[in-house]
Amino acid sequence: MRSGGTLVGTRARLLAAARAEFAAHGMGGARVGRIAEQAGVNKERIYGYFGSKEQLFAAVVAEALTEHAELLGLPEGDPGEYAGRIYDLHRGNPQLLRLMMWESLHYGTGGLPNARQRAERYRATVDALAAARGSGSEETTGSPATLLALIGIAVLPTAFPQLTRLVLGLPEPGAGSAAEAGADAEGWDDAELRAGIVTLARRMTAHP
Repeated sequence: MRSGGTLVGTRARLLAAARAEFAAHGMGGARVGRIAEQAGVNKERIYGYFGSKEQLFAAVVAEALTEHAELLGLPEGDPGEYAGRIYDLHRGNPQLLRLMMWESLHYGTGGLPNARQRAERYRATVDALAAARGSGSEETTGSPATLLALIGIAVLPTAFPQLTRLVLGLPEPGAGSAAEAGADAEGWDDAELRAGIVTLARRMTAHP
C-alpha cells in the first residue's frame, strides 16, 4: 500500500515536471509522456492524479499563482515599490508569466478554472492598494485600473524582452556592447530599468 508521503512526492514531481513542460510548450504543445518521463512515473499516474491533461495544466497554474501571491504579498506603503516587487518577482520567476500567457491563448475569452477564487485574491489586492493610497472613495474606485497599470509596466520587460530592447535602443544579445557591466542576459541594466518603473508607478499613483 502506498504511503501518504509517496503520494505527495509523486504528485509534487508531476507538478514540477508539468510546470516546466507547460511553460515551454503551452497546453497544445506539452506532451503527457514527457511530463511522466521527467517525473519518473508511469503516464497513467497523471490521469489517476489529475484526470486529464487540461486539469493538470489548471493545477500547475493554480500552484504557480499561489506561490506568486505568497512571494509578492499585498501592496502596502509605497505603490512604486510594489511595482518594483512585481518586476523583481517576474524577472526571477519567468515561468509564471509564460504559463499565464499560454493560459490566455488556450482559454481566450472563455471561462477560467478557479476563476472565483482568483478574482477574490485580486479583490484583496485592489483593496490593499486602495488602503495604501488612501481610504477615500476615489482611491477605492480607481484602484482596479491602477493595479492593472502597475502590473502592466512591471511585467512588460519580462513578457516582451524584444520590445524592451527596441524601445531602449539596445543591440541584440551577443552584439558586443550588450554585455557591458550591469547589463543582464537581455542586454539592459536591471537596476536602472527597475528604478524607472518604480518612479513611473509613483507618478501614476500620486494624489493630484
